[in-house]
Amino acid sequence: MSNKTATQTNTAGGEVVVHNGDLGHGNSPAAWTCVVVMLIGALISSVAFVIGVDATVLFIVGLGVMVVGLIVGLAMRAAGYGVGGSKLKNTGH
Repeated sequence: MSNKTATQTNTAGGEVVVHNGDLGHGNSPAAWTCVVVMLIGALISSVAFVIGVDATVLFIVGLGVMVVGLIVGLAMRAAGYGVGGSKLKNTGH
C-alpha cells in the first residue's frame, strides 16, 4: 500500500478523515532531547524500583528527571528547534 494513495473514512459525525496526512513524527532536536532525557529518568526510577523501599528518594529523582525532560523539550520547541521550527534547515531529507 502506497502512502501517496488518498484513503478517506467517514466518521459517525460526517467528518472525512484523511489517513495519509503528514503526522509530524517529531523528528526534531527538541523531540529527541525530550525523549532521551525522559528515558534516562525512567531508567533511574526503574533501578530504584528494583532496589526497593530504601531507594524511594532515587525513584522520586527519576520522576523529576522525566519532568525536566518534558520542560526541556517544550523550551526547545519554543526556541525554534521543534518540527518546522525557525532554527532548523529543512533540506527535504
